[in-house]
Amino acid sequence: MLTRRDWLAGAGAAVVAPSFAWADYPDHPIRILVGYAAGGGVDIIARLLSDPLSTNLKQAVVVENRTGAAAMVATGAVAKANPDGYMLLAAASGEVAINQHLYGSKMPYDPAKELVPLALVGIVPCVVVVAETTPVHNPKELIAYARANSDKLSFSSSGVGNPQQLAGELMNSMAGLHVLHVPYKGSAPAVTDVATGTVTMSFSSLAAALPLIQAGKLRAVAVTSKERMPQLPDVAPLSEGDPKLAGYELLNWFAMFATAGTPQPVLERLNDLINTALRDPAISGKLLPQGIVPKPMGLAEFKSFVASETEKFGKIVAAANIKLEN
Repeated sequence: MLTRRDWLAGAGAAVVAPSFAWADYPDHPIRILVGYAAGGGVDIIARLLSDPLSTNLKQAVVVENRTGAAAMVATGAVAKANPDGYMLLAAASGEVAINQHLYGSKMPYDPAKELVPLALVGIVPCVVVVAETTPVHNPKELIAYARANSDKLSFSSSGVGNPQQLAGELMNSMAGLHVLHVPYKGSAPAVTDVATGTVTMSFSSLAAALPLIQAGKLRAVAVTSKERMPQLPDVAPLSEGDPKLAGYELLNWFAMFATAGTPQPVLERLNDLINTALRDPAISGKLLPQGIVPKPMGLAEFKSFVASETEKFGKIVAAANIKLEN
């Protein structure tokens, strides 16, 4: 097992002995913690990656679900773990880049100081859906409809402060709209109430909305990524809805993290193995139906991505005055 002492000793001897202790990593099983219940998107990516990681590292890779506190129980455990690469985190954007803007000093860990970005698995754009009876078919019609019905429309999301709400609030801010946010406890009721007309639209994951889209009860009219999703090639980005929305993008994303201080060679090896797995059609083919678009990134690029996303989410939360008690 690679310890901090091994790492420091190896680093000091690197000039004369480049093969130091990390080359034996891993010499016992690795755990991937997930802050969500089995079967969800983050759990799926952890389990999909565990097999190729185990095969290539020649060690068992065990996925462990530790739910609670908006996924912060699992995240906090990895943040406080020994930085040796034997406990990893599969996470969504919330527990790493959004929650700090909502919980502040109540956060049990500091993601910027106690976690290190390991690999981006994929982006999860929101799909904007309306009822089939709504006279909206594309982003331009959506924005025009919202302007013509100012203060009369609403959008649902699966909860306060999540990426779905932030996607709607960013649309409001950039386009100068007043579409009311209606939070739900979960994605299923949030999209179901669009189909019944209780709310006008929803910013939803594709996985949650797809059954109702296929049943002809919902219509997908926009996506919140800058590019079209491969799963919905006929649905245009929301950014095309109005000149004021140029540059609009709001993504959820799933990724892997390690404890800050994990040796760089370990991070590089894991990043390379995860990126290789994501390029395998056997893996990407299982991510796409879940609304996940694989996006392999190197360590430096992913670190910059997380920092940029964290700043972006913070600005939206502040501008919309999002409070957890809302």
